[in-house]
Amino acid sequence: MLTDEEITALINACSNRAPTGIRNRALIAVMWRCGLRIAEALSLTRADIDLDHGILTVQHGKGDRHRKVGLDATTSALLARWIDKRRSLGHNGRGKPLFCCLDGSAIDQSYVRHLLRRLADKVGIERRVHPHGLRHAYAAGLARGGHSDERDQGRLGPQFARRH
Repeated sequence: MLTDEEITALINACSNRAPTGIRNRALIAVMWRCGLRIAEALSLTRADIDLDHGILTVQHGKGDRHRKVGLDATTSALLARWIDKRRSLGHNGRGKPLFCCLDGSAIDQSYVRHLLRRLADKVGIERRVHPHGLRHAYAAGLARGGHSDERDQGRLGPQFARRH
C-alpha cells in the first residue's frame, strides 16, 4: 500500500505551473484525501464542490449512491487553484467535468492510470501504483484514525472533522 509520503511525492512531482500539472495535483489529492474511485473523481462537476463548507458531493457513486465527503484545507487549496486555472481556460460551463482536458473534454480513465505510473517512475516508487491504491490509502488513514469506514464519519472523511 502507498504511504502518505509516497502519495505526497506523486502530487509534488506534478508541475506547479503548467495547467495539466495543476489539474493533476488536484485530481490525485481528491482521489486520495476523499477516497474517490477513479470514475467518481472524473465525473465530478464544478457544482459538486463546495469550497466554502469544505464538502465534495459524489452524485453517482458505486451502486448509483449519493454521498458527501469532507475536504481538508490542502485538498481545498489544490482544488481552488485548479478551478481558477480551469476558469481562465474558458471552462466554467455547467455540467462539464471538473477534471477536464485543456480543451474542456472529459479525461479518460486510462490517462490517470498512465499518469500515476509515470509519476511513480519519476519519484522512484518501484511497486505498482494505480488509482484504486489511492482509495486504499484513504481507507488505511481512516483505520489509523480509529474509524472502520467512511460511514463512521457520517459520510464525511476524517479531514472534515479537523477542518470544522
